[in-house]
Amino acid sequence: MLRPPGDNPRTPRHLISAADLTRDDAVLILDTAEEMARVADRPIKKLPTLRGRTVVNLFFEDSTRTRISFEAAAKRLSADVINFSAKGSSVSKGESLKDTALTLEAMGADAVVIRHGASGAPYRLATSGWIDSAVVNAGDGTHEHPTQALLDAFTMRRRLVGPDAGIGRDLEGRRITIVGDILHSRVARSNVHLLHTLGAHVTLVAPPTLVPVGVEQWPCDVSYRLDDVLPKSDAVMMLRVQRERMNAAYFPTEREYSRRYGLDGERMARMPEHSIVMHPGPMVRGMEITAEVADSDRCTAVEQVANGVSTRMAVLYLLLGGSETALPSASARTEENK
Repeated sequence: MLRPPGDNPRTPRHLISAADLTRDDAVLILDTAEEMARVADRPIKKLPTLRGRTVVNLFFEDSTRTRISFEAAAKRLSADVINFSAKGSSVSKGESLKDTALTLEAMGADAVVIRHGASGAPYRLATSGWIDSAVVNAGDGTHEHPTQALLDAFTMRRRLVGPDAGIGRDLEGRRITIVGDILHSRVARSNVHLLHTLGAHVTLVAPPTLVPVGVEQWPCDVSYRLDDVLPKSDAVMMLRVQRERMNAAYFPTEREYSRRYGLDGERMARMPEHSIVMHPGPMVRGMEITAEVADSDRCTAVEQVANGVSTRMAVLYLLLGGSETALPSASARTEENK
């Protein structure tokens, strides 16, 4: 339903950017994830849907949660999984992305889940013609991380609307606050796009030095005062300060950052009673979030990990095995989303 006129129906669909998804696409994925979540409650947590299919996890960056989550998702759908790490491989000896892709193609990969330090690498892989596999972006540079945004939206819908009541529904009217290192966060970018598509109102909160240039063109508001937005937030997502991506002093001290932008018990008490606290992980306790908040019933960090498996099962199912289609081919991307 998302193919351009004349597009080959055999063209593999990809998930490169959350901005590619329409409201109906996103709701379909969330509804499918709800069905997949019910599988996790069964004694045998497997479906035969992707039996005989091969999913390759192609990770050029270190990851624990995302790689294991995709591996668990593929295996629960009965797919064969190949984990490829750049460290210790031919990539560390200078092999190009193209040659790696050609190798995977020769192995018969049906889907490639790629995490890469360079923004745009998944899009390049999807549009290059090197492989016929479906491509899923598992995080590229500081660009996007669409499946993280989907699992975040899935978690919000479950908590704020309800598992059964949420079927077919979006997040219309919900107010979501994202706090922290927006500048380096691919999670923030994907969440802004997806939550806007789902009808939510997003506010970014960060020091001015950690707000990207051009953010005024994003479909969201920006605030520099966390205390001003907490009382009207349905969900507050705390982001980790990504020291590994920083090459300058973006704030005076960690203590000063925590004082102005950290979430502690006192600040959480100012939030509405129904609101939730989210974190994509890994959490730096004591800096962006205190142990009191991280361990509270309102914090969904552990739920997000579990929901990540269900959401990624839904994505792989719709890409490779579902009769419904929700994910656009890379050729359907517009110039401004490249």
